[in-house]
Amino acid sequence: MKLVCSNDRFEYDTYLLVKEFWPKEEIGRQAAGSDALFADEIKAGEEAVLSCRYDNCRTVIAYTPDEAMQYEFPIEEGLSEKEYRNAHMRNLYRGLCAITGQKLPWGNLTGVRPVKPARQMILSGASEEEVLDFYKKTRFVSNEKSSLALEIAKREAGILQRLDPVKGYSLYIGIPFCPTRCLYCSFLSNPIAKWQNRVVEYLSCIEKELAFTKKAFAGRKIDTIYIGGGTPTALSEDELQVLMNLIDGFLSDEDRKNLLEFTVEAGRPDSITAGKLRILKKAGVGRISVNPQTMNEETLKRIGRAHSVEETVKAFYLAREEGFENINMDLILGLPGEGIREVEHTLSEIEKLAPDSLTVHSLAIKRSALMKDWLKEQGNGGKQAWEDGSAKEGKGLLAGHDLMTDMAAAAYASAARLGLNPYYLYRQKNIAGNLENVGFAREDLYGIYNILMMEEVQSIVALGAGTVSKRVLSEKEISRCDTAKDIGLYMDGIDEMIRRKEELFCR
Repeated sequence: MKLVCSNDRFEYDTYLLVKEFWPKEEIGRQAAGSDALFADEIKAGEEAVLSCRYDNCRTVIAYTPDEAMQYEFPIEEGLSEKEYRNAHMRNLYRGLCAITGQKLPWGNLTGVRPVKPARQMILSGASEEEVLDFYKKTRFVSNEKSSLALEIAKREAGILQRLDPVKGYSLYIGIPFCPTRCLYCSFLSNPIAKWQNRVVEYLSCIEKELAFTKKAFAGRKIDTIYIGGGTPTALSEDELQVLMNLIDGFLSDEDRKNLLEFTVEAGRPDSITAGKLRILKKAGVGRISVNPQTMNEETLKRIGRAHSVEETVKAFYLAREEGFENINMDLILGLPGEGIREVEHTLSEIEKLAPDSLTVHSLAIKRSALMKDWLKEQGNGGKQAWEDGSAKEGKGLLAGHDLMTDMAAAAYASAARLGLNPYYLYRQKNIAGNLENVGFAREDLYGIYNILMMEEVQSIVALGAGTVSKRVLSEKEISRCDTAKDIGLYMDGIDEMIRRKEELFCR
């Protein structure tokens, strides 16, 4: 499909919303200035063309796959720049609904953080009815998703009251190593075997970054620590002990007393041992993840997880035996070859374990994920949807919108049966079924760092390759700096990585 947009300022927003309606299409963008075509000027051909013309008094949406369609909507006079843009985006959504015959669960919201407006409205004194009206009438969000956003926003607002957004900060440490790379993964993840000879060097770079952070944030309160990746437990027991020792040396007695949360993303069950769990527990880690993604053996093999369902169960119970009382489990809906039966089987097995939190992801295929090329190899470009509710022989086929909706409903019902409440939510580009990722947890066991990442209300110092630090002065004033994604470049340029943080936080 080719997208033609008459206004350069709206071109990217237009693309994002169009992509929500055609998530599996390759969309070529063509800026046309004021010369965007009308439907009767577009010649029908092999390539579909969507033309969006934004005038001062109207929005015109034209589309031609085989025959021309055109929809025109008026624009009010006297609008501010922001209101003018929002009015055109509302009209664009109306036109796309008319063209495709479908409505999206999140309406014309395209950002990563769809709950943020609700939380900000609550803090400004808006009533629940006003919040719901904003989502339903201004953004065309479904009743179900509007209520979900409101529920999570209310819970987030209560949780965030425990933090100091000005004097407090959080620490993230990235460990970019895994036993193997999963098919769907878009994070910075490198096979640990490839880098085994340089892990000690990598940890020495983390030590340097910790030394800078301790100096730069002296006198400030650290609220949360999150160690992610990758898979931090891909480190050997000795290497993991070194990392915990570094953190122990970084924290003061006052820090330890006031720390609200210390999380380690153990993640892969095949990387978890009793020895590693004891090291984490002794270091003060209170929250860990044991992530199955699915409890179906065939799917695990297909996506390159390199562990069994039995190993997942064993790792979970091992963590319980070592005294962990806050264990999260991640699931992914829409994995290739899985239908509602497979998802319900996974949920049934998870309920037997009764984790303290459950994070439900809808599959999102990113450019950096191996799955994108793998799907093409399966034939049909991986674009065809299937909706009969059972796995098929065509392993490259993906679940369609209706099936994804059923899967999500089953997962959310399972979380409710476990007594878990939704507490944070985010969306991604190319997310299956136009849905969302939701974290559920027991009361008082909510993942605070997860909320901070989504709501951007506190500064986060991020250490390690491929991480992004954020300096939050206010919710409207957020600055960032990144570190090199390449592990070798990160280690070779560690002084530059620290200089970037100094520039961000100290000037």
